[in-house]
Amino acid sequence: MLFTIGDRAEGKKLTGAEIIVQALQAEGVDTVFGIPGGSVLPLYHELAVASIRHILTRHEQAAAHAADGYARASGKPGVCIATSGPGATNLVTGIANAYMDSIPLVAITGQVSVPMIGHDSFQEADITGITLPITKANYLVKNVHDLAATIHEAFYIATTGRPGPVLIDIPKDITTQRALFRYPPRLHLPGYRCKVQPHALQVAQAAAAIGAAEKPLLFIGGGVITSEAHEEVRQLAEGQDIPVVMSMMGKGGFPETHPLFVGMVGMHGTAAANYAMCETDLIIGVGVRFDDRVTGKVEAFAPKAKIIHIDIDAAEIGKVVQAHIPIVSDARQGLAAILEKLPGKADHQAWRQQIRRWQEENPLRYEKSGLKPQYVLEELYNLTKGQAIICTDVGQHQMWAVQYYPLSRPRAFLSSCGLGTMGFGVPAAMGAAVARPGEPIVVITGDGSFQMNIQELATISHYQLPLKIIIMNNGYLGMVRQWQEFFFNRRYAYSEMLGNPDFVKVAEAYRIPGRLVNESREVVPALEEALAAKGPFLVDVRIDREENVFPMVPPGGTLNKMVTGGKGA
Repeated sequence: MLFTIGDRAEGKKLTGAEIIVQALQAEGVDTVFGIPGGSVLPLYHELAVASIRHILTRHEQAAAHAADGYARASGKPGVCIATSGPGATNLVTGIANAYMDSIPLVAITGQVSVPMIGHDSFQEADITGITLPITKANYLVKNVHDLAATIHEAFYIATTGRPGPVLIDIPKDITTQRALFRYPPRLHLPGYRCKVQPHALQVAQAAAAIGAAEKPLLFIGGGVITSEAHEEVRQLAEGQDIPVVMSMMGKGGFPETHPLFVGMVGMHGTAAANYAMCETDLIIGVGVRFDDRVTGKVEAFAPKAKIIHIDIDAAEIGKVVQAHIPIVSDARQGLAAILEKLPGKADHQAWRQQIRRWQEENPLRYEKSGLKPQYVLEELYNLTKGQAIICTDVGQHQMWAVQYYPLSRPRAFLSSCGLGTMGFGVPAAMGAAVARPGEPIVVITGDGSFQMNIQELATISHYQLPLKIIIMNNGYLGMVRQWQEFFFNRRYAYSEMLGNPDFVKVAEAYRIPGRLVNESREVVPALEEALAAKGPFLVDVRIDREENVFPMVPPGGTLNKMVTGGKGA
């Protein structure tokens, strides 16, 4: 029998498996996602009688994505478990995904017993070596006496500074050996320091630059969500009359219905946001990486702007664009310090009017004929009043979701932004459903992405996770087809999804109800039925096959030279 923390576990000799469970409980873990296998059977033996909920996914990649989604939706670290060899290697894509988007994740993998390591034993893989480039830290625990301290250290590293995934590889014999259980009250990590507070001189320089700017622009990214800096962002924008643009990771960090909101910037950003980036004289970048999908041609990016860059990771500052005023700090702390130095309110009416003209001249638009994905998302927004948690896969539907489902709160948009992982949406939504029970959670996916983790319909059905899955079904790998149309002379080489199943029948085979939508008039009734369902529901929407995402900045192009496309009001 396991002893809980504070009940008699401290100072008792426990097996390594018991120590793992006790350590997870000490870290406040309430849910883990995973699949059992030979090298983790001792751990699963103890999990079966623990207070921690275990969600059995149907693939280890889905376990990693579900833990990722849990972390994004809750702000707490997600935890996934896999056995050695192929179980561990199946986590790799999910770990890389969390690493690119700075998501706190702890992956626990089984390993062959210590004496067997290095002998090409059955289901042996050097998972610490494999994941070294895509983790903040990873560990191979060869002594049971190190286990508790290693887990404590792993959670600390995963959740502090710039968050990210940490992997702990535990040989099977370590889980059966015994040691006194003492959970360390504090950590001593001399090589790991997180700078949270900004430098006073740089804060003063930033405040002065903001005060002197005539065309300032506040550019927010995922760091705003992570640090819960959305209130400070609003105060800065409103107090200094500064328009706001976002990266995709920053979606929800500022209310998109706010008059100061301009839109997402970059390859599929709004025209007004991209034009504003080209004309601004001051960018206040908060928790952003200035990645290539945002900047376009780096040499031509924001040619008139001085850049303030606030980021907790010093390695990001100056990596892509020159930061004239670098501030290494937590986003919330950095903004709070700047707010204290600003001298009252500002007025940038002329700048706002210019942006408003761009918005009026270049609205998001699409042709109203046929069955359009943009219309589906507009009606979803109307029916949910913008209060759903949106989880997307990767592709055209992802961009349409960003464009046509505005959000007013953080942690309500879950998407693979940095790695661009197809198959992310459904398992991430499973994690969100566990983290945020009772909230409406909608998956926006495509027929290509959906089939990359379609087996998780079994998990959804088993646990009756009330996900509403909307498939934007165009019979193509849509974004690939769009690029082939624009840049490869419409040669649709292997991007047509021939042989797709009847997704409604597939869902019904998993005991999940579904509905097929072939015409625009069927959209609202189908969405109403899905949202009213107490459990999961699937809607297969046969959208116009060659509908494109606009605006679009060609790769390597400049932000002010977009293909706008689209017609209609």
